[in-house]
Amino acid sequence: MFSLSSLLDCDEIVIQCHDIPDADTIASAFAVHTYLKENKKNSKIIYSGMAEISKANLLEMIVELAIPIEYTTEMPRIGTLVLVDCQYGERNVQQFEADTVIVIDHHTESKGGGSFGIIRSQLGSCSTLIWDLLNKTQFDVNKHPSVSTALYYGLYTDTNNLEEIAHPLDKDARDSLKFDNNIINKLRNNNLSLSELSIAGTALTQYKIDTNLKYAIFKAAPCDPNILGFISDLALQVNDIDVCLVYNELNDGFKLSIRSCIREVMANEFSVYLTEGVGSGGGHIGKAGGFINKTKIEEQNTDIGSFLEKRAREYFSSYEVVDSADHSLDINCMQEYRKRNIPVGFVASTDIFSEGEPVLIRTLEGDTEIEASKDILFMIGILGEVYPITTEKWGRNYALTDCAFEADYDYSPTAKNKVTGDSVEIAPFAKPCLATGEVHIFAAPVTKNTKVFTSWNVTGYMFGAPGDYIAVRSDDHNDVYIIRRDIFEKTYERL
Repeated sequence: MFSLSSLLDCDEIVIQCHDIPDADTIASAFAVHTYLKENKKNSKIIYSGMAEISKANLLEMIVELAIPIEYTTEMPRIGTLVLVDCQYGERNVQQFEADTVIVIDHHTESKGGGSFGIIRSQLGSCSTLIWDLLNKTQFDVNKHPSVSTALYYGLYTDTNNLEEIAHPLDKDARDSLKFDNNIINKLRNNNLSLSELSIAGTALTQYKIDTNLKYAIFKAAPCDPNILGFISDLALQVNDIDVCLVYNELNDGFKLSIRSCIREVMANEFSVYLTEGVGSGGGHIGKAGGFINKTKIEEQNTDIGSFLEKRAREYFSSYEVVDSADHSLDINCMQEYRKRNIPVGFVASTDIFSEGEPVLIRTLEGDTEIEASKDILFMIGILGEVYPITTEKWGRNYALTDCAFEADYDYSPTAKNKVTGDSVEIAPFAKPCLATGEVHIFAAPVTKNTKVFTSWNVTGYMFGAPGDYIAVRSDDHNDVYIIRRDIFEKTYERL
């Protein structure tokens, strides 16, 4: 696993941003530079390309935070080249010769790559990745106000003003970084130029719309990605548009901004569908974003406009909706199952928080808000999935066990006190338990993308892909939900 501390063994370190830098790449480079400086290592920050930085907010950022970034088109051979928010050999970064190339990025991995490094394409910003790497070296980012402010602004801009955050690590960075609010406000209000206002106006007149399904696609000229969010927010206010997609071209790909105002279409799930296999996407239920790799589109012998239109049509014909309060599922055509005797974890909410404290449970599946209570427990599944359960329901379904509980975490789930902002990892508090098998379910694999509005959430749906299972509790036929295939096959057995 890559660690920033490995850079301390390197010499002649140059940190390179992508061409036409944005706030995320600048912030990431500045944070790495500061870490090296604190550890008595010399480094320099560079960028290249056809033109120098000209955007007002970026120039203001560089001055206000004293970021030592240099524009260059020629470099002698470099000892150690560290690319942040970009990858070696990609179109959006000038290629310089180096003995060692290290890549730290959050975009889809390209063929160029580097000698080594880390790429986490599920994250919303490279600033988040750098923040996490710094924390793992025990470097206190908040003791360096310029760095923490830069990283916050990098995350802010790369997630469309924090509206397209999806990964819990992005949320953790957002909540933990201390920033200079005066500087952030100044940068926010320097973000739109007259030319970008003109780009937005032109984009709003160039669209393709499906009046039956009420979705529209808008194409914008090359511009700062945040302008896409501005355009999509305006477009969604049109009474004939319930879902909109705005896109533009970058050096290495295409940036997407997506909005939805109907419960049947979650913007984040639509984004994931549009970018599957060609990029990455995510965000919130109503607002999301994505990125599509230009090379992936070229490999399909199509253009981005045709690709997005085709994907959008496929999406709107790809799913069915099930409302647990009024459904036509026939349980006679479903098989009956019970949970296997596999240890899972549980934690009393009051073992971590005081009675009545507002708590946010944060996992890969999203955020859930509850109040800590002696009647509420946190359950932890074998893949780290977390959900609240009442003590009464737990007592009917589970029993204590001496068996060890082990889970495979991609992201260790946390619970956050919404008043103080303090986050606590849940897993260290977990005790093992086993399903008693007293309550059964009827279940069947879905053959088509399925959106289930559950009895506990009528505004947001659970999404099931072909192969996942739709389940109905045997003691409550209006308790309908989706179980992921990998979780179902490991935790349920047929009767």
